[in-house]
Amino acid sequence: MWVARRVIMSKSRAGYRLKILSRHHVMADSHITIRRCKSNDSVSIGNVSIKLLTAANPQKVPTSYLPGDVSHSLLQHLKWMMQKDLLGQDIFLIGCPGPMRRRLALMYLEMTNREHEYIALSRDTTEADLKQRREIKGGTAYYVDQCAVRAATEGRVLVLEGIEKAERNVLPVLNNLLENREMQLEDGRFLMKASTYDKLLDSHSKEEMNDWKIVRVSEAFRVIALGLPIPRYTGNPLDPPLRSRFQARDINNIPFKEQFDVLRGTYSSLDPSYISEILSFAHTLNQEEGQNLGLADFPLASMTQLSAIMSEFSHIRGESAVKRLYPYNLFLSDDGKKSIKSTLETFELHESSFQGPNLQKVSPSSENSEEAMITFTDGHSFSVKKGQKELQSNDEHYVQTEHQERLISDLLTSHRFHDFCIVGPRGCGKTTVVRKLSTLLGYHVEPILLYQDMTSRDLLQQRTTLENGDTAWRPSPLLTAMKHGDIAVLDGLHRINAGTFSVLASLIQDRELNLADGSRFLQGHRFDTLAQDLGKTSEELNEIGVHRIHPSFRIIGLAEPPDLSSTSGQWLNAEMLSMFLFHHMTALPIKDEVKVIDSLTANHVTDKLFDLSESLRRNRDPTFQALANTLSTRNLLRIARRLSRYPSESLYEAVHSACMSRFLPALAKRSLEQMLEELDIAPSGDRAELKEAGLERATSCTVKGDILRIGNTECHISKSDNLMKVPDTLFYDNSMHIAVMESMLKDYLCGEHLLLVGNQGVGKNKVVDRFLQLLGRPREYIQLHRDTTVQTLTLQPTVRDGKIVYDDSPLVKAVREGLVLVIDEADKAPTNVTCVLKTLVESGQMHLSDGRKIVSDETDASIVASAGVIHMHPNFRMIVLANRPGFPFLGNDFFHAVGDIFSCHALDNPDVEGEVSMLRQYGKDVPEDTLRKLVFAFGELRNLADQGTIAYPYSTREVVNIVKHLQVFPDDGLATVVSNVFDFDQYNTEMKETIISTMHKHGIPLGASVSNVSLAKEYALPPFSKCSPWNRNKVSKTNNSLVSVENRRLKVKGPVQALVKVHPVVRKSARSTHFTELESYWTLPLFSESSHICDVTSSHGLEKDMATLHFVGVNPAVLYSMKSNGHTVSCLDLYDAFPTHRNRYQPSLSIACLGASLPHSVLLHEQVGNVLLVIDTENGRYSRLETGGLLDSVTDAVSRRIGTRPRKPVYRMCTDLLQEGSHSIVTVYEISSPNLAVVDVLEGTCSDIQLPLSVNSVRMPSANHWMIEDKDRRQYLLEKNENDYSLSEITCAENSLPSVVGTSIAPLHTSTIQAVTGQVINVPNRLLATKTKYADLVLGFPDLQEVEVYSAAREDDLKSAEVTCLAVLPATGQIIRSLPGHRPPQRLSKDGHIHERNVSGYLEVTDLLRQKLRYLKVSGAAPSPYSTWLTTASGPMLSPLPNDGLVTVDSGGGVQLWETSQALLDSALQGWTKLIGTAADDLQMTYERDGVKDCQAPKHGKVDPTGNPHVGGNTWAGGTGGRDTAGLGGVGGPYRLDAGHDVHQVSQEVKDAVPEHIREAAREMGQKAFKERLKQIQMSEYDAEVYHTFYDNVRRHIQSMRVVLDSLQAKGKERQWLKNQTHGDLDDGRIIEGLTGERNIYRKRGEKEPEPGSPQTKPKRLRLLVDVSGSMYRFNGHDLRLQREMEVVCMVLEAFHGYDEKLKYDIYGHSGESHSVSLTTAEDPPKNNKQRLQVLQTMHAHSQFCLSGDFTLKATRAAIEEISKEDADEHFVIVLSDANFDRYGIPASSFAEVLSSKDNVNAYAIFIGSLGDQADRLVKALPSGHSFACMDTAKLPQIIQQIFTSTFLK
Repeated sequence: MWVARRVIMSKSRAGYRLKILSRHHVMADSHITIRRCKSNDSVSIGNVSIKLLTAANPQKVPTSYLPGDVSHSLLQHLKWMMQKDLLGQDIFLIGCPGPMRRRLALMYLEMTNREHEYIALSRDTTEADLKQRREIKGGTAYYVDQCAVRAATEGRVLVLEGIEKAERNVLPVLNNLLENREMQLEDGRFLMKASTYDKLLDSHSKEEMNDWKIVRVSEAFRVIALGLPIPRYTGNPLDPPLRSRFQARDINNIPFKEQFDVLRGTYSSLDPSYISEILSFAHTLNQEEGQNLGLADFPLASMTQLSAIMSEFSHIRGESAVKRLYPYNLFLSDDGKKSIKSTLETFELHESSFQGPNLQKVSPSSENSEEAMITFTDGHSFSVKKGQKELQSNDEHYVQTEHQERLISDLLTSHRFHDFCIVGPRGCGKTTVVRKLSTLLGYHVEPILLYQDMTSRDLLQQRTTLENGDTAWRPSPLLTAMKHGDIAVLDGLHRINAGTFSVLASLIQDRELNLADGSRFLQGHRFDTLAQDLGKTSEELNEIGVHRIHPSFRIIGLAEPPDLSSTSGQWLNAEMLSMFLFHHMTALPIKDEVKVIDSLTANHVTDKLFDLSESLRRNRDPTFQALANTLSTRNLLRIARRLSRYPSESLYEAVHSACMSRFLPALAKRSLEQMLEELDIAPSGDRAELKEAGLERATSCTVKGDILRIGNTECHISKSDNLMKVPDTLFYDNSMHIAVMESMLKDYLCGEHLLLVGNQGVGKNKVVDRFLQLLGRPREYIQLHRDTTVQTLTLQPTVRDGKIVYDDSPLVKAVREGLVLVIDEADKAPTNVTCVLKTLVESGQMHLSDGRKIVSDETDASIVASAGVIHMHPNFRMIVLANRPGFPFLGNDFFHAVGDIFSCHALDNPDVEGEVSMLRQYGKDVPEDTLRKLVFAFGELRNLADQGTIAYPYSTREVVNIVKHLQVFPDDGLATVVSNVFDFDQYNTEMKETIISTMHKHGIPLGASVSNVSLAKEYALPPFSKCSPWNRNKVSKTNNSLVSVENRRLKVKGPVQALVKVHPVVRKSARSTHFTELESYWTLPLFSESSHICDVTSSHGLEKDMATLHFVGVNPAVLYSMKSNGHTVSCLDLYDAFPTHRNRYQPSLSIACLGASLPHSVLLHEQVGNVLLVIDTENGRYSRLETGGLLDSVTDAVSRRIGTRPRKPVYRMCTDLLQEGSHSIVTVYEISSPNLAVVDVLEGTCSDIQLPLSVNSVRMPSANHWMIEDKDRRQYLLEKNENDYSLSEITCAENSLPSVVGTSIAPLHTSTIQAVTGQVINVPNRLLATKTKYADLVLGFPDLQEVEVYSAAREDDLKSAEVTCLAVLPATGQIIRSLPGHRPPQRLSKDGHIHERNVSGYLEVTDLLRQKLRYLKVSGAAPSPYSTWLTTASGPMLSPLPNDGLVTVDSGGGVQLWETSQALLDSALQGWTKLIGTAADDLQMTYERDGVKDCQAPKHGKVDPTGNPHVGGNTWAGGTGGRDTAGLGGVGGPYRLDAGHDVHQVSQEVKDAVPEHIREAAREMGQKAFKERLKQIQMSEYDAEVYHTFYDNVRRHIQSMRVVLDSLQAKGKERQWLKNQTHGDLDDGRIIEGLTGERNIYRKRGEKEPEPGSPQTKPKRLRLLVDVSGSMYRFNGHDLRLQREMEVVCMVLEAFHGYDEKLKYDIYGHSGESHSVSLTTAEDPPKNNKQRLQVLQTMHAHSQFCLSGDFTLKATRAAIEEISKEDADEHFVIVLSDANFDRYGIPASSFAEVLSSKDNVNAYAIFIGSLGDQADRLVKALPSGHSFACMDTAKLPQIIQQIFTSTFLK
């Protein structure tokens, strides 16, 4: 049983009484008593007694900590402390976080009437804070004793709280003071132990001791240290010498029964069962089992506040009550949450379905002017503290919602009893709710932004100087709020360092604060008690440094939820839990969000915006959650306001802008696009069409008077007197930049601050300067960097005349004067620094380092009028510039940190036309073709940078510099000038190869020589001979009467809209290294393996020398259209017009352009069904022309009537006239039929002609003549007269006429005729192409009755099947035939040419003007084996171009552009030579050094044991710039050897001059060393060759992945500022300390030690799960799936080598035989090529010999389960598999469930093989962004790299 009695102890000197409750514990001879002995004023606990001392400074004695009822456990602790006090030993109270240890120490001091000195240690604590600090007074610096010295000399108890927070080199200064009670002080004094001092005093006088500066340490001096056990909690472990000087006591939590009794007695109105349930739950969590589960301690000390809340409010019960103290849903993993849920159910702490009452009204209290009365809707009223302003219930800027109303009601219940913290995602409205709460209660709000580098002084007091130069302490806004009873809003609890924030623990938990200047702030009742006991007034206490904390003062913390995926983001720990009551604020429910946005905007916004937001928030996928954070309520409101003001704006664009989708990782961007597509949020119509066409809408910028118009947006131009600060920049308009400026202007007019994000060099500064120049707005400019601090961002401290003076930064000047502040390089500064902008934008307030305060118009007038206030000008705006987040910049993610407070705009490089237009302004004389080459080449390099293939994102800035050079120095070749940009990459082999291949692809001959001209060999054309003339004999009248003509109108059906898609084409220049007739080539994107091209044509483009190319393909029927210099192709789907494989129907299509009158239209002829389509390629519509008439033969009609099977008709279309471009007439005929149909598409007429012969072919040499061949190979000429048609037979005296396969429609130039005939003849003529002659020149044809014929006979008679296509070019006098590629032409065969597999055909160029013959090889895309049986073409198809060039295409879609005329070739060669440039060898200045004459013989060289670098010479191995030895940068060495030193490179000329015998010797020695290396790893040369077949295919991807990993590692090792150093750079924050003479006032760069107790950096864990099933081997011949997989494994093995600390990986296989085939282990990955090859060989062998079956599901589940249990930073599983799930009955839903089974494992599936559309269907069924279909070897490494980039750099 417990027996209590009250003992009253009185003090004769002190005017107060100490009341202590004592207990007798009657059990097992245990008897503890507190008693007072009257004889000597002592206090006793049990048998331990201590004398009470008289306090010289009673204000230093703690007040009101000792409770009236001291529990038994506390008595035991107090007794132990008394024992140690009597023994003169210092005490260390260790225990879990919370106020218990501090309160116990202060209880003891109050009980024993001891004065104390208190200091809360932090990482900012220095030696001066403990010993002595210098102050300046009257121009003199002197030392002021600090807490440790004051306690030692005055006999006080030094309380050190937070021992684990102090840096390791600080506390050891107390070692000697603790051990021997001695310390040497900075002012020369020496603290001496009391006994030693007294002995000296026996022999020396007091004056002598003072002269010697010896000071006596009081024997009453004691130290009580308070700390946490390390390593269970975070912090620095105790230094062993320091630890040995303390006596430790574990201060456990108060036992359950004691705490239950206290709470039950205090809150008697509360049902004890409620207390018991929660208390039982809390003690359960704090058991060892909870610790093993990683659960944070439950803050038992806060049960008092929770019990008070539950006692007052009956609706707060169960789980909702627990979450006030322990919001486990915010900081625990899923497993932890399950454990908590289970424990809650055990103690029946269920979540209440009753939400509780809401706020009804707030009214002033009639009893207390410092309180307000709160009335809830259930009638319950209670009082809360209020501010000093009037209560206001109405706020025009606040929209009341049910969600926020519920939250505010809950906040009021917490506000009644304690400080609280609101935790919620960014942009959910935390600041708005606090502002509303403060308005309701009449509070003034002091916003205090917390940041990572914030110090304890920034929180509490800062040192400054007075006007006379004396040092002083300036109170922080927190202290100001404490004095005035305001609300201090601590914004950013998740950012501030926990060790710094811990200095506020005593303030939050006990409302007591000890400051650096020695003053104390006490809670109201403690202050009043102290004033009463001392008999002093408040003013008198203030004079001695004791101040009262206003009772209305409250602290509200704002924070974002902890990042559960990051070990560094767990700010909500046990210490933080012990300080606040917590409220979780979620994003507004959709209905409340709609209400808020509709209320604050003029017009209602489409519901799709809210649907998108809700869908993203509901999705648990981390990618969608990250996107949901960007669409916070704040951003939704911004979007709504803009859409309300500009209704024509696109929601699609607004969402992309808010999410900054341009710079999202590829997976996240794809997920966003998929979500938008599902919700039918699409680009606006015109924008969508322009986007499909690859174009951008052009905008204009005009200034008329004082009106600025950008696009369709207008505003007034500002009139400023400060013209000096208005930018004046050279700016060339382009459509993209103007579009961005228009978007900026819209947001500017909406009152937003702007953020521009983009790559380097895209023109961010240019655009902003131009924008401000147009607006006439002056600006201030500030550039941030890694050393930017909060202080330098706002003020710059300097010393003038011995005092600190603060100069305003550009930020303060812009705020004060109403300028635009341009903040450049915002991503370079730490995000904790730039976060100060958040408070300025959100609340319009900011505290400056000099004590001044920025306030906005919304602040009340009393504050604005006060001193030290800077009024924010209403015209102030911020425009922030930042580089894109993530790889490869690796800067700080400014957008993620504070991007939602700005209106964001992504600035990219201009589009092609915009960039060309801009470059044209810089280089007016630079050829257009050169500009386009540069634009396309650099555009591709940027795409490679976006994909992560290369590290550097080349920008427009580099291109502009190249163009400027070419403009001024036009004789310098382009290939030479671009080296000015790319020489940075000369020593990176992979990067260099990528750049060169990209330049070559776009026709920039980087590295080429002017001598590399490789034109085809020319053969002499056989001489032309005059043949027998041709005569025209009219057919007899009898037969002529059978030429009947019927004219009719065409019937048109349609138009029909076809599906049009735009695809990019990979266009490559063929003149990158050598000049040839071939100009460029690319491959069309065919739709399927059975697709093939069957015809090609071209037409004049709208631009000069620009042609439009059209290709038609079948299976399915598709029309491809593109510009001749374009990089995209428009694909028009004609499946509806020509369905494939319908009743054995195979369409055979031909195509022709309709000429200048219909420039965008083509005529398509289907040769089986005789279908004519007119297709408008611009809008994708087509119409069908009904020819019918005589072409529907009588025989077929009769056959159909009697049921017999008709013959299969064959139709042809003669399009000779369309080549001229001015006609729209074609002739359609049926082979072996007498009928023709002459169709005039433009006029819409058709003439049906019936002939007295069976037509075999038709040619049109003119608009009124048809050259017709009948089935007997006789030639006829049909001539159209004014009223009728006449038919003549063409005869020749010698033999029958040859078959004409081609004719010109225009006459030849007289120079060509002269070259053929030797005379100048000006008569009608045509050039004919026949099968037996190279060319036939027919003079007088087709107008004269008798014509002369000149022919060049062939040596070989071409077979009809061998000439698949030809072109007659009268302008150049050429006939170009397409010959098959199965055998070379006869002349090439004679020269030794043999058949080449990659040659699809040959072009035979017959040049009449030059009398030459050439054969050009046509390399083609190999057709699919599925389509070879369908196509009839045996060689490439061709079509002449309007510029006398030629386009060819093979059936596989391989397109090539040619130049065959001599004039074109001469012009092109001149331009190509100019691109390369000519070297001016006579201008270079060199210092000659004969580096060759000393080259002797290659050797390894000596090894220097010291490792020193060696430059030059031929002695040491591993040197640089020398000769003969193995090293780098030299000549004549056998092989390269890198010793890790800087490389000194000899010139290439010296290398080239090495004699051949030395080169050969070096080659032999290198091969020998290579073989030795192979022998060391037991690898044969054959094995090395096999391995390199895989390695070479992925070599570039390996390098790019290493770039990612290197950059990530470099960022992790970036040095930081180390403060409190004795040398280095002066720390601006410690200038005053420098004035006073302190030493540790510097900072320097170094590798910062990890935060005390922070978890060790763990590697990322990856398992690559590869498919080695039998199907991989079986179908490898079909799609190379196994080879692709082996290449990926090779890439992973090579790229991850050497990154063991960063990445831990293993590779497992799965097949039908096993779900776990170990290929590599995480502990021992392959270290050399031999081991890597063994992995690949194992994969191949297992796939070949394993059993059939599929264990993909089981293997994936096992892999995810296994690695999820491992301790790692992040976990990844990547599954490579074919899509053969259907065969084994594996549903996609099951696989999707497995992939997302563990939240801590990022699982991805990549399908590398598919039959049909299996893979595509699986990708759609699996989680978005977690599955890929990859059928292309080149794309697979990019996908793997994409996964790493998007996840590793989160």
